[in-house]
Amino acid sequence: MDTEHTERTEHWDDRYRSRAQVFSGNPNGVLVTEAAGLPPGRALDVGCGEGADALWLARRGWRVTGADISEVALGRAAASPAGEAGDRVTWTRADLLTQPPPAGAFDLVSVHYFPVERRAGHSALRGLLDAVAPGGTFLFVTHTRADPAEHREEGFDPARFSWPDDAVRLMGPAWHILVDETRPRTAPAPAGTRHSHDAVLRALRLP
Repeated sequence: MDTEHTERTEHWDDRYRSRAQVFSGNPNGVLVTEAAGLPPGRALDVGCGEGADALWLARRGWRVTGADISEVALGRAAASPAGEAGDRVTWTRADLLTQPPPAGAFDLVSVHYFPVERRAGHSALRGLLDAVAPGGTFLFVTHTRADPAEHREEGFDPARFSWPDDAVRLMGPAWHILVDETRPRTAPAPAGTRHSHDAVLRALRLP
């Protein structure tokens, strides 16, 4: 196990251990808006955290793989009340920055606020795009880039990460972009942050 992977794992485990519950327990609003009308199939919830998005999809009939690097987060997700939907979710510990998911395996790849770090040739982002099956949907939602002064204040460098416009540049004629826009958040920003808008990309991989 390489040092970078270990440090990333420890960072996220420590973050989840720092609070009894990190997120609200509700599915992300953009997921509800963009995926409500999709026919259920196989879904990958990238960076599933405590599992709210994965469980929402499962309750709508999806077979979901909830993937996260944090064992602490996955333990909480697995312990969430799921009812019959629990049989439709597989919780998987994975570092999707270095271990790409199976190619063409999912009808929906949902990436919500997952920090896709830039890799040579955008390998991490390409891996997520390649996981979408023909006829499937790629949904990529991030906070918008704040002004440079705010980034410096928070010690955050946006150039380290991939953004929806990077995904658009990687998509060729096999993709049809349905949504590529910035919109106001549907819920208050997480505590300690000032994010008021989301960047939303929804694209269809053509059959």
